[in-house]
Amino acid sequence: MTAHRVAAALAAVSMLAATPAQAATSSQAEGLRRLDIMLMVTGLRCRTTADNFQADYGRFTTKHYPELQAAALTMKADFAKRYGAAGANRALDKLSVQMANEYGQGHPWLDCSQLKQVTRGLATSEGSAALVDASRKLLQRSGSPQMALAALARPNRI
Repeated sequence: MTAHRVAAALAAVSMLAATPAQAATSSQAEGLRRLDIMLMVTGLRCRTTADNFQADYGRFTTKHYPELQAAALTMKADFAKRYGAAGANRALDKLSVQMANEYGQGHPWLDCSQLKQVTRGLATSEGSAALVDASRKLLQRSGSPQMALAALARPNRI
């Protein structure tokens, strides 16, 4: 391999390493955004209880900032295609408010204690695949706390 090809290969690898994790599809990006907002809103609801998980939520957002940011950027790009640049921000804000309002009364089938355990597990999970899987399971209208909590027993998966 010539020096030029080696340099080009190294540049390509470094660009991949510097690229934030990206949600594969718009629906996965929306799921990650919805998961983040659900945890934020329910965390605020639970903050005055014995099961306050604000610190766990903080660790979750810090650990998964690249995945959450990539999801937000994917959604914004999708909305920009549909509504233009200015409309994209409005559409994203509107959807985020709708998501937050949906969880204003709490999670449909997890209580504060269970949400705390789930959030603690998510804060130590690795990669966007685990978050996408978690969003599919935790954002369903119905489910079982046992299913969500049992999934925590499997490393890095919910």
